[in-house]
Amino acid sequence: MPGPSTSTPSAVPDGDAPAFSPLYQQIKTLITRSLEAGEWRPGEAIPSEIDLAARFKVSQGTVRKAIDELATDNLLVRRQGKGTFVATHAEQKVQFRFLRLAPDDGEPAGAQRRFIDCRRLRAPADIARALELKSGDTVVQVRRVLSFRGVPVVLDDIWLPGQAFKGLTAEKLDDYRGPMYGLFESEFGVRMIRASEKLRAVAADAGAAELLGVAVGAPLLSVERLSMTYGDKPVELRRGLYNTASHHYRNELS
Repeated sequence: MPGPSTSTPSAVPDGDAPAFSPLYQQIKTLITRSLEAGEWRPGEAIPSEIDLAARFKVSQGTVRKAIDELATDNLLVRRQGKGTFVATHAEQKVQFRFLRLAPDDGEPAGAQRRFIDCRRLRAPADIARALELKSGDTVVQVRRVLSFRGVPVVLDDIWLPGQAFKGLTAEKLDDYRGPMYGLFESEFGVRMIRASEKLRAVAADAGAAELLGVAVGAPLLSVERLSMTYGDKPVELRRGLYNTASHHYRNELS
């Protein structure tokens, strides 16, 4: 008979988890499903390890290991003496988790945003493919400039599935004081879990040069980011042009 590490908790229906996956991985899957279903909202506390252990009929240590992995994945946040909370992009330390741009001198400063456009249109073929949409589906395109210390540094073209972001307008973007991903969480129930990026060097065309205040042909860093929510479902394609004259792209490898 399989040992405790391979047993399936009674809460898992047949076929919902691999037969020989470690028990804590199965509990991690169940907790993730509850997060995806909105049982606990971003910023809210989840039940204690003791309560979750009773719910899933497993040991507290198994629940702890599952939560440890979810914290490593930035889905949950442990707070000493307070409990475990659903991570949110509204938190200061994670709101710019996907932005890897840093100044050459001094500490990173807060970004000033200027929204240039927000419109709904039929998805171009390449955007539809990236977001796994059908040809002709509606998307929302947002264009904005991020400035640091008053200097424009990033020009973003952001593409979002129209169905998931009904009601997103330039006014909502302008009025929201927190990070854009915080708005996506609170208003549209869409949480960005992870992202993949492609980087290449490009020359500024006339439009980008004007918005970023650089010469036509100036070198820019092109960063294409595809962001996913639960289940690795793509929910944002972001094409950014970075002026790295006084900034650099920083990534930590482990």
